[in-house]
Amino acid sequence: MPKAVWLLVIGMAINVTGASFLWPLNTIYIHVELGMSLTVAGIVIMGNAVMGIIGNLIGGKLFDRIGGYRTIILGVVITMASAFILAVFNDFYQYVILMLGLGFGAGIIIPAMYAMAGAVWPEGGRRPFNAMYVAQNIGVSVGAASGGLLASYRFDLVFLGNGLMYLSFFILALLFFRHLQADSASAAATNVFEQSQEVENRKRFKALLILCGGFLICWIAYVQWQTTISAHTQTLGIPLTYYSILWTINGAMIVFCQPIIKLLIGRWVHSLKAQIYVGLVIFMCAYLVLSQAEVYAAFVVAMVILTFGEMFVWPAVPTIAHQLAPEGKAGFYQGIVNSIGTGGRMIGPFFGGVMADLFGMTALFYVLVVLFLVGFVTTSLYDRALTDERIGRRDMETA
Repeated sequence: MPKAVWLLVIGMAINVTGASFLWPLNTIYIHVELGMSLTVAGIVIMGNAVMGIIGNLIGGKLFDRIGGYRTIILGVVITMASAFILAVFNDFYQYVILMLGLGFGAGIIIPAMYAMAGAVWPEGGRRPFNAMYVAQNIGVSVGAASGGLLASYRFDLVFLGNGLMYLSFFILALLFFRHLQADSASAAATNVFEQSQEVENRKRFKALLILCGGFLICWIAYVQWQTTISAHTQTLGIPLTYYSILWTINGAMIVFCQPIIKLLIGRWVHSLKAQIYVGLVIFMCAYLVLSQAEVYAAFVVAMVILTFGEMFVWPAVPTIAHQLAPEGKAGFYQGIVNSIGTGGRMIGPFFGGVMADLFGMTALFYVLVVLFLVGFVTTSLYDRALTDERIGRRDMETA
Protein backbone atom coordinates (compact mmCIF):
# COMPACT_ATOMS: atom_id res chain seq x y z
CA MET A 1 0.00 0.00 0.00
CA PRO A 2 1.12 3.59 -0.54
CA LYS A 3 2.64 5.41 2.44
CA ALA A 4 -0.34 7.76 2.56
CA VAL A 5 -2.74 4.85 3.11
CA TRP A 6 -0.49 3.43 5.82
CA LEU A 7 -0.64 6.77 7.63
CA LEU A 8 -4.43 6.73 7.45
CA VAL A 9 -4.53 3.10 8.63
CA ILE A 10 -2.35 3.95 11.64
CA GLY A 11 -4.53 6.96 12.37
CA MET A 12 -7.70 4.87 12.16
CA ALA A 13 -6.24 2.26 14.51
CA ILE A 14 -5.32 4.92 17.09
CA ASN A 15 -8.69 6.65 16.74
CA VAL A 16 -10.69 3.44 17.21
CA THR A 17 -8.44 2.35 20.08
CA GLY A 18 -9.44 5.53 21.89
CA ALA A 19 -13.13 5.02 21.18
CA SER A 20 -12.90 1.37 22.24
CA PHE A 21 -11.68 2.33 25.69
CA LEU A 22 -15.21 3.45 26.39
CA TRP A 23 -17.92 2.06 24.13
CA PRO A 24 -17.94 -1.55 25.42
CA LEU A 25 -18.29 -0.20 28.97
CA ASN A 26 -21.00 2.41 28.40
CA THR A 27 -23.90 0.22 29.43
CA ILE A 28 -21.98 -1.15 32.42
CA TYR A 29 -21.15 2.35 33.63
CA ILE A 30 -24.69 3.66 33.24
CA HIS A 31 -26.39 0.54 34.59
CA VAL A 32 -23.97 -0.55 37.32
CA GLU A 33 -22.04 2.58 38.35
CA LEU A 34 -24.80 5.17 37.90
CA GLY A 35 -27.69 2.86 38.83
CA MET A 36 -29.84 3.48 35.74
CA SER A 37 -31.98 0.86 33.96
CA LEU A 38 -30.93 -0.89 30.76
CA THR A 39 -33.61 1.08 28.94
CA VAL A 40 -32.08 4.37 30.06
CA ALA A 41 -28.66 3.10 29.06
CA GLY A 42 -30.06 2.23 25.63
CA ILE A 43 -31.52 5.72 25.23
CA VAL A 44 -28.18 7.34 26.08
CA ILE A 45 -26.30 5.18 23.59
CA MET A 46 -29.01 5.85 21.00
CA GLY A 47 -28.43 9.57 21.49
CA ASN A 48 -24.71 9.03 20.95
CA ALA A 49 -25.49 7.24 17.68
CA VAL A 50 -27.88 9.98 16.52
CA MET A 51 -25.12 12.54 17.01
CA GLY A 52 -22.82 10.19 15.10
CA ILE A 53 -25.19 10.23 12.12
CA ILE A 54 -25.40 14.03 12.24
CA GLY A 55 -21.62 14.24 12.48
CA ASN A 56 -21.33 11.83 9.55
CA LEU A 57 -23.43 14.02 7.29
CA ILE A 58 -21.70 17.23 8.39
CA GLY A 59 -18.29 15.57 8.08
CA GLY A 60 -19.06 14.62 4.49
CA LYS A 61 -20.10 18.17 3.65
CA LEU A 62 -17.06 19.65 5.37
CA PHE A 63 -14.80 17.25 3.46
CA ASP A 64 -16.04 18.82 0.22
CA ARG A 65 -15.83 22.38 1.54
CA ILE A 66 -12.60 22.49 3.54
CA GLY A 67 -10.87 19.16 2.78
CA GLY A 68 -10.11 16.05 4.77
CA TYR A 69 -7.29 17.42 6.92
CA ARG A 70 -9.25 20.26 8.49
CA THR A 71 -12.35 18.09 8.86
CA ILE A 72 -10.43 15.40 10.74
CA ILE A 73 -8.71 17.97 12.97
CA LEU A 74 -12.09 19.49 13.86
CA GLY A 75 -13.57 16.08 14.70
CA VAL A 76 -10.57 15.08 16.82
CA VAL A 77 -10.66 18.34 18.78
CA ILE A 78 -14.32 17.74 19.64
CA THR A 79 -13.79 14.13 20.72
CA MET A 80 -10.57 14.89 22.59
CA ALA A 81 -12.15 17.76 24.55
CA SER A 82 -15.23 15.67 25.39
CA ALA A 83 -13.09 12.77 26.64
CA PHE A 84 -10.85 14.89 28.85
CA ILE A 85 -13.81 16.74 30.36
CA LEU A 86 -15.50 13.39 30.98
CA ALA A 87 -12.50 12.29 33.05
CA VAL A 88 -13.34 15.08 35.52
CA PHE A 89 -17.12 15.50 35.24
CA ASN A 90 -18.90 12.16 34.88
CA ASP A 91 -22.18 12.29 36.80
CA PHE A 92 -25.21 11.12 34.83
CA TYR A 93 -26.28 14.35 33.10
CA GLN A 94 -22.69 15.37 32.42
CA TYR A 95 -22.03 11.90 31.06
CA VAL A 96 -24.99 12.16 28.69
CA ILE A 97 -23.94 15.55 27.28
CA LEU A 98 -20.33 14.52 26.78
CA MET A 99 -21.37 11.24 25.18
CA LEU A 100 -23.26 13.31 22.62
CA GLY A 101 -20.08 15.29 21.98
CA LEU A 102 -18.06 12.10 21.53
CA GLY A 103 -20.61 10.73 19.06
CA PHE A 104 -20.69 13.96 17.05
CA GLY A 105 -16.90 14.27 16.84
CA ALA A 106 -16.40 10.63 15.89
CA GLY A 107 -19.12 10.99 13.24
CA ILE A 108 -17.17 13.82 11.62
CA ILE A 109 -13.92 11.85 11.57
CA ILE A 110 -14.92 8.50 10.05
CA PRO A 111 -16.33 9.54 6.63
CA ALA A 112 -13.42 11.92 6.12
CA MET A 113 -10.93 9.12 6.87
CA TYR A 114 -12.60 6.75 4.42
CA ALA A 115 -12.91 9.44 1.74
CA MET A 116 -9.22 10.30 2.11
CA ALA A 117 -8.25 6.61 1.87
CA GLY A 118 -10.11 6.27 -1.42
CA ALA A 119 -8.73 9.56 -2.70
CA VAL A 120 -5.05 8.88 -2.06
CA TRP A 121 -5.21 5.38 -3.59
CA PRO A 122 -7.97 5.44 -6.24
CA GLU A 123 -6.46 2.53 -8.14
CA GLY A 124 -6.56 0.39 -5.01
CA GLY A 125 -10.24 -0.47 -5.40
CA ARG A 126 -11.55 -2.01 -2.21
CA ARG A 127 -8.08 -2.59 -0.74
CA PRO A 128 -7.82 0.75 1.09
CA PHE A 129 -11.28 0.17 2.60
CA ASN A 130 -10.34 -3.37 3.65
CA ALA A 131 -7.19 -2.01 5.25
CA MET A 132 -9.24 0.54 7.20
CA TYR A 133 -11.62 -2.24 8.30
CA VAL A 134 -8.74 -4.30 9.69
CA ALA A 135 -7.28 -1.19 11.35
CA GLN A 136 -10.61 -0.55 13.07
CA ASN A 137 -10.61 -4.04 14.50
CA ILE A 138 -7.04 -3.76 15.71
CA GLY A 139 -8.21 -0.65 17.55
CA VAL A 140 -11.20 -2.52 18.97
CA SER A 141 -9.00 -5.34 20.21
CA VAL A 142 -6.39 -3.14 21.88
CA GLY A 143 -8.84 -0.52 23.16
CA ALA A 144 -11.38 -2.91 24.65
CA ALA A 145 -8.73 -4.88 26.52
CA SER A 146 -7.06 -1.71 27.80
CA GLY A 147 -10.36 -0.11 28.79
CA GLY A 148 -11.46 -3.14 30.76
CA LEU A 149 -8.13 -3.24 32.59
CA LEU A 150 -8.34 0.45 33.49
CA ALA A 151 -11.98 0.12 34.58
CA SER A 152 -11.03 -2.65 37.00
CA TYR A 153 -9.00 -0.02 38.88
CA ARG A 154 -11.03 3.18 38.41
CA PHE A 155 -13.60 4.13 35.81
CA ASP A 156 -12.31 7.68 35.40
CA LEU A 157 -9.02 6.21 34.13
CA VAL A 158 -11.00 4.90 31.15
CA PHE A 159 -12.09 8.44 30.28
CA LEU A 160 -8.54 9.75 30.72
CA GLY A 161 -7.10 6.97 28.54
CA ASN A 162 -9.71 7.75 25.91
CA GLY A 163 -8.61 11.39 25.84
CA LEU A 164 -4.92 10.50 25.63
CA MET A 165 -5.52 8.27 22.61
CA TYR A 166 -7.42 11.06 20.86
CA LEU A 167 -4.52 13.39 21.70
CA SER A 168 -2.12 10.93 20.03
CA PHE A 169 -4.34 10.84 16.95
CA PHE A 170 -4.49 14.64 16.93
CA ILE A 171 -0.69 14.87 16.93
CA LEU A 172 -0.40 12.27 14.15
CA ALA A 173 -2.96 14.10 12.00
CA LEU A 174 -1.36 17.46 12.67
CA LEU A 175 2.09 16.24 11.62
CA PHE A 176 1.37 13.89 8.73
CA PHE A 177 -2.13 14.40 7.30
CA ARG A 178 -1.58 17.93 5.99
CA HIS A 179 0.23 16.74 2.87
CA LEU A 180 -2.74 14.52 2.03
CA GLN A 181 -4.96 17.59 1.81
CA ALA A 182 -4.42 18.34 -1.85
CA ASP A 183 -5.16 14.81 -3.02
CA SER A 184 -8.28 14.41 -0.92
CA ALA A 185 -9.63 17.86 -1.73
CA SER A 186 -9.27 17.24 -5.46
CA ALA A 187 -11.03 13.90 -5.27
CA ALA A 188 -14.46 15.51 -5.07
CA ALA A 189 -15.70 13.23 -2.33
CA THR A 190 -19.44 12.77 -2.19
CA ASN A 191 -21.92 13.31 0.58
CA VAL A 192 -25.61 12.98 1.29
CA PHE A 193 -26.43 16.71 1.21
CA GLU A 194 -25.32 17.21 -2.40
CA GLN A 195 -26.15 13.83 -3.87
CA SER A 196 -29.45 12.88 -2.32
CA GLN A 197 -31.30 14.79 -5.08
CA GLU A 198 -29.22 13.53 -7.99
CA VAL A 199 -29.09 9.78 -7.67
CA GLU A 200 -28.24 8.74 -11.23
CA ASN A 201 -29.63 5.26 -11.19
CA ARG A 202 -32.65 4.79 -8.96
CA LYS A 203 -32.69 1.05 -9.47
CA ARG A 204 -29.19 0.79 -8.08
CA PHE A 205 -30.06 3.04 -5.18
CA LYS A 206 -33.20 1.03 -4.46
CA ALA A 207 -31.13 -2.17 -4.59
CA LEU A 208 -28.70 -0.69 -2.09
CA LEU A 209 -31.49 0.27 0.31
CA ILE A 210 -33.04 -3.21 0.10
CA LEU A 211 -29.68 -4.82 0.80
CA CYS A 212 -29.11 -2.47 3.72
CA GLY A 213 -32.38 -3.58 5.33
CA GLY A 214 -30.69 -6.85 6.28
CA PHE A 215 -27.50 -5.00 7.17
CA LEU A 216 -29.51 -2.93 9.65
CA ILE A 217 -30.82 -6.07 11.35
CA CYS A 218 -27.29 -7.46 11.63
CA TRP A 219 -26.10 -4.31 13.37
CA ILE A 220 -29.09 -4.23 15.74
CA ALA A 221 -28.10 -7.72 16.84
CA TYR A 222 -24.34 -7.11 16.84
CA VAL A 223 -24.54 -4.01 19.04
CA GLN A 224 -26.13 -6.07 21.83
CA TRP A 225 -22.62 -7.31 22.63
CA GLN A 226 -21.66 -3.74 23.52
CA THR A 227 -24.83 -3.01 25.49
CA THR A 228 -27.21 -5.59 26.96
CA ILE A 229 -24.76 -8.50 26.78
CA SER A 230 -22.05 -6.51 28.55
CA ALA A 231 -24.46 -5.79 31.41
CA HIS A 232 -25.70 -9.40 31.35
CA THR A 233 -22.17 -10.67 31.96
CA GLN A 234 -22.01 -8.49 35.07
CA THR A 235 -25.21 -9.99 36.49
CA LEU A 236 -23.59 -13.42 36.01
CA GLY A 237 -20.55 -12.29 38.00
CA ILE A 238 -18.13 -12.24 35.07
CA PRO A 239 -15.33 -9.67 35.72
CA LEU A 240 -14.93 -6.63 33.49
CA THR A 241 -11.49 -7.75 32.40
CA TYR A 242 -12.93 -11.07 31.20
CA TYR A 243 -15.63 -9.26 29.21
CA SER A 244 -13.00 -7.03 27.59
CA ILE A 245 -11.01 -10.12 26.60
CA LEU A 246 -13.96 -11.15 24.43
CA TRP A 247 -13.29 -8.11 22.24
CA THR A 248 -9.59 -8.88 22.21
CA ILE A 249 -10.49 -12.32 20.82
CA ASN A 250 -12.75 -10.65 18.26
CA GLY A 251 -10.10 -8.24 17.05
CA ALA A 252 -7.32 -10.84 17.01
CA MET A 253 -9.43 -13.25 14.97
CA ILE A 254 -10.28 -10.58 12.40
CA VAL A 255 -6.60 -9.81 11.93
CA PHE A 256 -5.15 -13.34 11.99
CA CYS A 257 -7.98 -15.39 10.46
CA GLN A 258 -8.11 -13.46 7.18
CA PRO A 259 -6.16 -16.23 5.33
CA ILE A 260 -8.71 -18.80 6.54
CA ILE A 261 -11.65 -16.67 5.38
CA LYS A 262 -9.96 -16.04 2.03
CA LEU A 263 -9.43 -19.79 1.58
CA LEU A 264 -13.05 -20.62 2.49
CA ILE A 265 -14.44 -17.97 0.16
CA GLY A 266 -12.11 -18.97 -2.67
CA ARG A 267 -13.00 -22.67 -2.49
CA TRP A 268 -16.59 -22.92 -1.34
CA VAL A 269 -18.28 -19.48 -1.26
CA HIS A 270 -18.24 -18.22 -4.83
CA SER A 271 -20.48 -15.17 -4.66
CA LEU A 272 -21.06 -12.17 -2.44
CA LYS A 273 -24.67 -13.20 -1.89
CA ALA A 274 -23.60 -16.65 -0.74
CA GLN A 275 -21.02 -14.99 1.48
CA ILE A 276 -23.79 -13.02 3.21
CA TYR A 277 -26.00 -16.10 3.51
CA VAL A 278 -23.20 -18.04 5.22
CA GLY A 279 -22.52 -15.13 7.55
CA LEU A 280 -26.18 -14.87 8.52
CA VAL A 281 -26.35 -18.58 9.39
CA ILE A 282 -23.24 -18.20 11.53
CA PHE A 283 -24.75 -15.14 13.26
CA MET A 284 -27.87 -17.15 14.09
CA CYS A 285 -25.77 -19.94 15.59
CA ALA A 286 -23.91 -17.43 17.77
CA TYR A 287 -27.11 -16.05 19.29
CA LEU A 288 -28.54 -19.54 19.84
CA VAL A 289 -25.41 -20.30 21.87
CA LEU A 290 -25.89 -17.03 23.77
CA SER A 291 -29.47 -17.99 24.65
CA GLN A 292 -28.06 -20.83 26.77
CA ALA A 293 -24.90 -19.10 28.01
CA GLU A 294 -24.46 -18.95 31.79
CA VAL A 295 -20.70 -19.37 32.14
CA TYR A 296 -17.82 -17.41 30.63
CA ALA A 297 -16.69 -20.25 28.33
CA ALA A 298 -20.05 -20.13 26.54
CA PHE A 299 -19.60 -16.40 25.86
CA VAL A 300 -16.15 -17.13 24.42
CA VAL A 301 -17.62 -19.76 22.10
CA ALA A 302 -20.40 -17.39 21.04
CA MET A 303 -17.89 -14.60 20.32
CA VAL A 304 -15.73 -16.92 18.21
CA ILE A 305 -18.77 -17.96 16.18
CA LEU A 306 -19.97 -14.35 15.88
CA THR A 307 -16.58 -13.19 14.63
CA PHE A 308 -16.57 -15.72 11.79
CA GLY A 309 -20.01 -14.44 10.78
CA GLU A 310 -18.80 -10.87 10.93
CA MET A 311 -15.85 -11.63 8.65
CA PHE A 312 -18.26 -12.95 6.02
CA VAL A 313 -20.91 -10.21 6.21
CA TRP A 314 -19.17 -6.92 7.04
CA PRO A 315 -16.78 -6.80 4.03
CA ALA A 316 -19.43 -8.12 1.60
CA VAL A 317 -21.93 -5.28 2.02
CA PRO A 318 -19.49 -2.39 1.26
CA THR A 319 -18.15 -4.41 -1.68
CA ILE A 320 -21.62 -4.78 -3.18
CA ALA A 321 -22.24 -1.07 -2.55
CA HIS A 322 -19.04 -0.31 -4.48
CA GLN A 323 -20.25 -2.47 -7.39
CA LEU A 324 -23.68 -0.87 -7.35
CA ALA A 325 -22.38 2.69 -7.29
CA PRO A 326 -22.60 4.71 -10.53
CA GLU A 327 -19.41 6.42 -11.61
CA GLY A 328 -18.47 9.16 -9.19
CA LYS A 329 -20.93 8.00 -6.55
CA ALA A 330 -18.85 5.40 -4.73
CA GLY A 331 -18.35 7.63 -1.70
CA PHE A 332 -22.07 8.39 -1.47
CA TYR A 333 -23.00 4.71 -1.55
CA GLN A 334 -20.38 3.89 1.09
CA GLY A 335 -21.81 6.74 3.15
CA ILE A 336 -25.25 5.16 2.95
CA VAL A 337 -23.85 1.84 4.18
CA ASN A 338 -22.06 3.58 7.05
CA SER A 339 -25.19 5.52 7.99
CA ILE A 340 -27.29 2.34 8.02
CA GLY A 341 -24.71 0.68 10.27
CA THR A 342 -24.82 3.67 12.59
CA GLY A 343 -28.62 3.48 12.54
CA GLY A 344 -28.41 -0.11 13.72
CA ARG A 345 -26.06 0.93 16.49
CA MET A 346 -28.60 3.63 17.39
CA ILE A 347 -31.71 1.45 17.43
CA GLY A 348 -30.08 -1.67 18.85
CA PRO A 349 -29.32 -0.47 22.40
CA PHE A 350 -32.84 0.86 22.93
CA PHE A 351 -34.48 -2.18 21.35
CA GLY A 352 -32.31 -4.58 23.33
CA GLY A 353 -32.73 -2.65 26.57
CA VAL A 354 -36.53 -2.67 26.33
CA MET A 355 -36.64 -6.36 25.39
CA ALA A 356 -34.28 -7.34 28.19
CA ASP A 357 -36.15 -5.28 30.80
CA LEU A 358 -39.58 -6.61 29.76
CA PHE A 359 -38.94 -10.19 28.67
CA GLY A 360 -35.40 -11.13 29.71
CA MET A 361 -32.18 -11.84 27.85
CA THR A 362 -33.15 -15.30 26.57
CA ALA A 363 -36.22 -13.92 24.80
CA LEU A 364 -34.09 -11.15 23.28
CA PHE A 365 -31.68 -13.67 21.78
CA TYR A 366 -34.48 -15.76 20.26
CA VAL A 367 -36.09 -12.66 18.72
CA LEU A 368 -32.76 -11.67 17.17
CA VAL A 369 -32.36 -15.13 15.64
CA VAL A 370 -35.76 -14.74 13.97
CA LEU A 371 -34.96 -11.22 12.78
CA PHE A 372 -31.90 -12.50 10.93
CA LEU A 373 -34.34 -14.12 8.49
CA VAL A 374 -35.00 -10.61 7.17
CA GLY A 375 -31.40 -10.57 5.95
CA PHE A 376 -31.96 -13.67 3.82
CA VAL A 377 -34.96 -12.01 2.17
CA THR A 378 -33.25 -8.68 1.45
CA THR A 379 -30.10 -10.37 0.14
CA SER A 380 -32.20 -12.50 -2.18
CA LEU A 381 -34.27 -9.60 -3.51
CA TYR A 382 -31.95 -6.61 -3.73
CA ASP A 383 -30.59 -7.21 -7.25
CA ARG A 384 -33.72 -8.54 -8.99
CA ALA A 385 -34.62 -5.20 -10.53
CA LEU A 386 -31.16 -4.52 -11.94
CA THR A 387 -30.92 -4.56 -15.72
CA ASP A 388 -27.69 -2.64 -16.32
CA GLU A 389 -25.35 -4.98 -18.22
CA ARG A 390 -22.30 -3.71 -16.38
CA ILE A 391 -23.61 -4.37 -12.89
CA GLY A 392 -26.25 -6.99 -13.61
CA ARG A 393 -26.84 -10.13 -11.71
CA ARG A 394 -23.65 -11.85 -12.91
CA ASP A 395 -21.41 -9.08 -11.54
CA MET A 396 -23.36 -9.03 -8.30
CA GLU A 397 -22.83 -12.76 -7.91
CA THR A 398 -19.02 -12.59 -8.16
CA ALA A 399 -16.74 -11.48 -5.37
